[in-house]
Amino acid sequence: VQLQASGGGSVQAGGSLRLSCTATGSFVRINDMAWHRQAPGKQRELVARINSAGTTNYADSVKGRFTIFRDNAKATVYLQMNSLKPEDTAVYYCEADHLSLSAAQEWIAARVWGQGTLVTVSS
Repeated sequence: VQLQASGGGSVQAGGSLRLSCTATGSFVRINDMAWHRQAPGKQRELVARINSAGTTNYADSVKGRFTIFRDNAKATVYLQMNSLKPEDTAVYYCEADHLSLSAAQEWIAARVWGQGTLVTVSS
């Protein structure tokens, strides 16, 4: 299972961007999906998470500005980012927990990460 993220770019403060991340490969089910970010010189932090039923949770720093949603039919998670601030500048990574069957017909639960997409917000 692989994740392909897209949608990063440069925007001025107050602007908006939408990130998307699609899971491809062989899996039975995608459970939780999430977006994390890592700013220069800082640790990676969770931005938002959504489970398969659509329940979400957000970091306090993005509540009211960012929205995570998913399209289960497309195995895709999105992050709509509004009212962007310079402190939102970071590389954004998507993550997904999936359930798959091995060649030996054994259940495998695993977490995969996307390659990261850069978001730059200028003041």
